[in-house]
Amino acid sequence: MELHFRAALLAWLSADPLLSAGLNTIAEEAPLRASPPWLGIVASASSDFGHKTGQGREVRVALELQTLGDNAAGTAALTSAIEARIAAMPADQPGFRIASLTFLRARAEQRGEARRAVLLEYRARLIAA
Repeated sequence: MELHFRAALLAWLSADPLLSAGLNTIAEEAPLRASPPWLGIVASASSDFGHKTGQGREVRVALELQTLGDNAAGTAALTSAIEARIAAMPADQPGFRIASLTFLRARAEQRGEARRAVLLEYRARLIAA
């Protein structure tokens, strides 16, 4: 279920016209050849979230947004758009249902060469369809 959730999340984010226009790529991992701004899933982990009559998983996923430049407002706007899109993700997905999708934490840092990085972490509780 973890890999299916990752794929569904990427498809949902990629389908947003605002994010597609504002990001060079949305990838399952940190892209090797894409220039910023980009968004990628940098880590995920899952644990059991089953119940008496079915299977489930709790998936924790971390996404990294990298931007280039001194414009913190632009990075903040992209971050807000990503958070809003994730919050609007439909519960019914092929093969599973999202019981809850919760923002956990964010971390922002300024890196060398005018790069900014924002790490967004979420917890998804999934029930097999």
